[in-house]
Parts: sequence; structure tokens; C-alpha cells
Amino acid sequence: MEMHPNTPTTEQPRPDYPRPQFQRREWKNLNGIWEFSFDDADQGREQNWHDGRPLRLRIVVPFPYQSELSGINDKGIHEVVWYARSFEVPQGWAEQDVLLHFGAVDYQTTVWVNGDEVGHNRGGHVPFWFDIRPYLRDGVNRLTVRVEDRQDPYQPRGKQSITGLPHGIDYYCTTGIWQTVWLEPVPPIRIGELRITPAAEEGLIELAVQLHAPATGWRLEAEAYDGGQVVAFTDAYTAHATARLRLIIPEAKPWSPASPHLYGLRVRLFGADQLLDEVESYAGLRSIKLANGRILLNDTPIFLAMVLDQGYWPQSYLAAPSDEALRRDVELIKELGFNGARKHQKIEDPRWLYWCDRLGLLVWGEMANARAWSSEAEERLLAEWERAVRRDYNHPCVITWVPINESMGFPGLEESHPGQYAFIERVVELTRRLDPTRPVIDNDGWEHTDITDICAIHDYTPTSAGLKERYRETLAGGPLPATVWYRNKPLFVLGSEHRGQPVILTEVGGFLSEPADGAADKRDRLYQFYVSTRSGEDLLAKYQDLMGGLASLSFLAGFCYTQLTDIEQEVNGLLSYDRLPKLAPDLIAAANQRIHTGRVGL
Repeated sequence: MEMHPNTPTTEQPRPDYPRPQFQRREWKNLNGIWEFSFDDADQGREQNWHDGRPLRLRIVVPFPYQSELSGINDKGIHEVVWYARSFEVPQGWAEQDVLLHFGAVDYQTTVWVNGDEVGHNRGGHVPFWFDIRPYLRDGVNRLTVRVEDRQDPYQPRGKQSITGLPHGIDYYCTTGIWQTVWLEPVPPIRIGELRITPAAEEGLIELAVQLHAPATGWRLEAEAYDGGQVVAFTDAYTAHATARLRLIIPEAKPWSPASPHLYGLRVRLFGADQLLDEVESYAGLRSIKLANGRILLNDTPIFLAMVLDQGYWPQSYLAAPSDEALRRDVELIKELGFNGARKHQKIEDPRWLYWCDRLGLLVWGEMANARAWSSEAEERLLAEWERAVRRDYNHPCVITWVPINESMGFPGLEESHPGQYAFIERVVELTRRLDPTRPVIDNDGWEHTDITDICAIHDYTPTSAGLKERYRETLAGGPLPATVWYRNKPLFVLGSEHRGQPVILTEVGGFLSEPADGAADKRDRLYQFYVSTRSGEDLLAKYQDLMGGLASLSFLAGFCYTQLTDIEQEVNGLLSYDRLPKLAPDLIAAANQRIHTGRVGL
């Protein structure tokens, strides 16, 4: 196969540890330049591309081929792609298992090592791994990856356009590897999973430690430390595959956006007196409760001032260009005066959640949805969502789960499709079983069922006067409007009704920046639904007026402004696509702060 002369600009792997909530000391980053090829004829399997032959292109992993940072920058649709690279295993790993990790690969993946097929994965937003020790040989090894990413409306795709081209509220696709690929040496008898549940009122951290080992005969030690000093210690002998340990923190410091205090954690596994495995993590002591139509953080009411964050970058799409970029987005959200972010239609890189934990930002975790309904689409969503909740359970920043948005993939809810309604209830019940500590929104925006924990409403009414008029009856003690802003869609379906849950306007604003020539394309449906602004001063005036209207809605427990950044043609960000503020962040922060007059604060 002929080599291709394309030359990506960098081969330096990103240095950041890819799994901050479950760290071991040794690992090897496989990001950087890989071989790559399109397989539009889907002939790679038949022609045995996994047998070690070179692929003709070069790509920078973990950036999708559609993006500039990949070194390819091809905007076309290629539904099957291949990756390959050679690697060596450090000599010190000889007596250990070796796990090959993928942070996220969109969408269906097959992996070969040295020509042997080692495993498969389906799901574009969640991690997976294989123990490749049985396939390794001394010296140089060959890794090959085939990815299939069909333009399939039944697959969870979030805001990736089915046509492959940006239009309306959809953007360029992200095909293939888009999070870190890495190797990790692990002992055969090891810690498999760590589940951290804080009890803020008791100053307690409960650890559920799942063993990749026989169930009995092992000793676990756990300690919490603060500022380098051990503040709590416990140990236990295992009688089951999952052991539970409790760390009681003296004079415990709670976690909050204003004071994001984190405790370091260390868990060790012993066989007799021999240390077999050691894992480091961290925890924040915080609780989330709902009471009297309000959200309580650490038993104190908090008003949520959130921004919609879709996690796209102009040079790399779903893949963050760097760890610094992930951190900077969190810093910008806080500089704008928000205390939370609704990560929209994306399971974000764990490094972003790490910075939310570290810097203090509340997060709503949301699944990327399909665009069409079938029983197979339901199972695809459910399987991937379960893995996403398990992956992110330990992050103190995450306070709410959102499996479905705006009935995406469930078009029959408005017509009271009982099967689709039943699935919405099923996914909520599953989420609660996975995590009974956080509220769950069944269907963010409209067409709620009886069992949603929060009544989340999308309302792009653009003015303070319009909001007051729309909710005039509610302000007078009456019910919420039966329909929402968009096409009079019902707020609740199949006889369900609001039962006192907290009410949050989870999409508001969306003020579009007009093109420089003032010629907004009226054919674009974005301009049919959202109000335009002509300048930074005009945006500020409309934003301040909107905040005044939200402040007048005394029944609200919070809001979420659309959105943080421009993305492609959707130019309704407070920041441009390349993260430049459209007006001074402190002006937006001041408007956000004024909404708290007479309320609980940030």
C-alpha cells in the first residue's frame, strides 16, 4: 500500500493523565502520529489490513479526521476508517497484565494486536479497554483499529449532523478516536473499580471497591489526605468481590463552587503482607437534595445560574485541543458569573470534569441522543448511558443526570406513544438504580413524564415583559403553562403533571450575533426562532433584560443560558467559536449576580 505524504504538524502526545478519578503511577500515552486510511469500499477486512501492512495516510490521535488538528482535515463522509501504529511495552511491565485503553471512539470499533483480534466496542462516548498481555511479543508490537461510523439516525450521535455538514443546530461529525489511547500495566490480582459516595452531613466518604480477583482472602487499606496529611484511615478484609470501606473525616470541609475542597484518596490491596495494587483518587464532600421546589447543595438552597456548553472546538470538534483548553473553558464559565454548566448532548472528556471538580463548577451530565426511534435505538442508548453514569459517578461536580433532551429520538411522545413513554420511565429508573444520590431529568425541555425529578423547560421568550406575561398565571399561584415556547409542545404527556418538582428554565436566551454585513439569512431556521443582536452592547442590553425577567419568576430554581460559545453557523455564544468574549465577562457576571437579589446566592 502506497505511503501518503501528508505531514501532521505535531507528534507530541498530550501529557495529561486520562482517567483522573482512578490513577495508577505507571502508564504509556499512545497519542500522536498514527497511520490511517479511509475504507470507503469497506474492503479492509477482506484484504486483511490488520496483518501489519502500512496504511497510506498519517493522522494525529486523538483528533478526528474531519478536523484541522488531525492533519487530514477532510470534511467528507467516510463511514469506515482504519488506524495503525507500532509500540513497545516498557521492560518493567514484563510480569504484569497490560490494559489497552480507549477514552472514546465513535462509533463501532474492532481492535487487533499483532494481527490477532482482541475485542470490539459499540458506543461513541464512553471508554473501553482490553487486556492485551496474551497478544504481546518482545520488542515492537503492532496495533490496528477499525472504526465504523455510519450516518445512522438510530445511533447516539448528539449534535453530529446526519448529512456530515453543519446546518441548523447540528455540526461536523467526529468519526473515530477522539479521546486518549493509552497503556497501563496492572497486576493480575488488582482493584477493578472504585465507587465514591460522600455523606457530607456525616463527614463521611464511603468507598465501594470492586476487585478483579477472587472474592475472599484479601486486605484493603484506604486513606484520605488533605494538604499532604493523612486525615482518615481504615482497612478491611474482603468477603465478597465488592468491599465497602468508610472514611470518617474530622472537621470535614464541604465541596461547593465557592470552595471546591477536595480530599485525596489512596486505596491499597494486599495479599497477606504483600502490596498487590495501589490506586489514587479524590473526593469532594457535598450533597444534593430537592425540597420545596428548590435545589439544596449541602442542605443550603442554591439558585442554579448555568450556561449551555456543547464542547466543540473549531480546530478539533468533539476532541479538546488540549488539557489547557478544557481548563480554560471552566475558567471562562466562572468568569462569566455562572455556577454551573449543562454539558449538552455529549459525554465530555473526564479531564473537563476534573477541572470542574478542581475549580468548582456544578455540572449536569447529559447523554448524546439518537435522532430516530426503534427498539434497537433504545438499547443502544441505554447500554451507553449506563456506562457513562458509572464512569462519572465519582465526580463531585456532577449534580444531575439528563438521559434525554427535547424528545430527541422519541418523536411519538407528543402523540402519547405508550412504548416511548415507557422507555423514558425505564431509563430514569435505571439511572436511579445506578445512582440514587442525584436527581434525574426524564426529558429535558418538554413532554415530561410523572417521574422526572426536575421540571426542565426550554423557553426562548426573548424579553422580560414576554416572560412575565407567559408565566402570569403561575406567578399568581396557578399552574405552569400547559405548553412550552416551541410549537406549543406539551410540558407533560399521557396525563402526567407537575407535582411540585423544582422548575428550571434549562434553555433561555440564545441571542444570535448578526453577520457583519447585517444580512442574516432568513432562510436559516436559527433566525426564525432566535432573536438577533447587532453588537456587544446590544447583546448586553438584551441579556440584562432577560435576567430581569428571570429574576421576576419567583418560582424558578435556576436557569441555563444558551450558550457558552458560537459553534459553526450557530452564533449565539457569549464567546466566539475560538473563545473570545463578545463583551467583558464581568458585565455578564454582574447581570447574573443581580438575578440573585432576594434569593439564595451563588
